[in-house]
Amino acid sequence: MKIVPISLPTPFYIGPVNVYLIPEDPVTLIDTGPKTKEAVETLRAALRREGLSVADIRRIVLTHAHEDHCGLARALRDEARDAEVLVHDWETGHRAGRLEYEDHRQLLVRAGVPRDEVEVMRKMYEGVRQYADSLDDDHCGELTDEAELDFESGALQVVHTPGHTPGSCSFVRQADRTVIAGDCVLKRITPNPILSPDPIDRSRRFRSLEEYLVSLARVRSLAPTLVLGGHGEPVHDYEELFNRYLRSIRERQTQIISLVPKNGASAWEVSRAMFPNADDVHRFLAVSEAVAHLDYAHSEGKLALEISDGSELYRRLSSD
Repeated sequence: MKIVPISLPTPFYIGPVNVYLIPEDPVTLIDTGPKTKEAVETLRAALRREGLSVADIRRIVLTHAHEDHCGLARALRDEARDAEVLVHDWETGHRAGRLEYEDHRQLLVRAGVPRDEVEVMRKMYEGVRQYADSLDDDHCGELTDEAELDFESGALQVVHTPGHTPGSCSFVRQADRTVIAGDCVLKRITPNPILSPDPIDRSRRFRSLEEYLVSLARVRSLAPTLVLGGHGEPVHDYEELFNRYLRSIRERQTQIISLVPKNGASAWEVSRAMFPNADDVHRFLAVSEAVAHLDYAHSEGKLALEISDGSELYRRLSSD
């Protein structure tokens, strides 16, 4: 079973996105790139090199529902005469036709983000959402953990790897232990654990960093020989990267805990202390990272958590 990597341009700070084509029956595209003219043209050229066109695509599989990975899904589905679209049931955002903005707004307020900043983040998202057409529930089939995607000469097994988003999925070709990992594994950077509502109870926050650590260990248990990520180069030595990730996460934990004063601080205050020069989308990413690490530190008994006027306050423990 052949896997063809295709690098597509994006308008986002992280740079080009990797999508993956399996050019055999049923012709399958794993992720689609953003809804831009440049991405469409690059994708069409890559399909032509394989003797294919968009009309030949029978299945579109999404690692997760961020704009740079899912933006073209609906347009490709329509042009390919109703190709099947598969995504995990825990993915929100464009899978559901819109981001559940009210849920996210409440999470930001609880994290201590000032209301004027919340409005700035909302307007920022309005600019980002142009790069993806929404997908309604009846447009999508469900990816389930350990299910198999069958092809003419092999199969990919679905591996649910939550963390970056609740419904993030990876796919393993067992014959040679190649893993297509989306944004779960990136060679040059540690993926950001995005602030998200819990998919089971949307009044709660998804514990992204704790889930992400479990997902990294699960990928390790597959003993991958090659990991194909959503951005950047392939990973040939996952064990080295796994240990580098753990060191980076431990160092960030230490840094974040040191930024929490004894009289307490919100996740927003910690994020501004950690990334004082962050602007635009990076402010949202910064508060996402702060929340993820503060949640993890609290679950490990390293910080106390209090609720005051609808905002969460983290405090140093007396022994610190």
